[in-house]
Amino acid sequence: MLAFDFGTRRIGVAVGSTLLRQARALATIDEERADARFARIGDLIAEWQPGLLVVGIPVHADGAEHDMTARAQRFARQLEGRFRLPVERADERYTTQEAAAQLASSRAGRRGRDARDALAAELILQGWFDERR
Repeated sequence: MLAFDFGTRRIGVAVGSTLLRQARALATIDEERADARFARIGDLIAEWQPGLLVVGIPVHADGAEHDMTARAQRFARQLEGRFRLPVERADERYTTQEAAAQLASSRAGRRGRDARDALAAELILQGWFDERR
């Protein structure tokens, strides 16, 4: 499986095994153009050959939608259409903040936003696994 922490500037990516039910940060896509972003995603799909994709859907703390909710939903639909793979949506509340806190506490915070975005994708996928135990 591959999971995505969608952002307008960067997309964090994580990989996970349904057998082990564990996720790990994989990469951060930092491309401005949509075609370049989807090309990188296509490369990762070709390499990892996932059977399912998971996209984190951001909402406010109370569950209300906001501007990024619609953008992440659109991204999920684009993945389905372009790659013909099933796409699950996952609640991503607080994953970016949790990733930043984990990096800061481990002194790895110097790796910056790239590490944060990939770790946020890992947290999204691990949460998806944990909900289905």
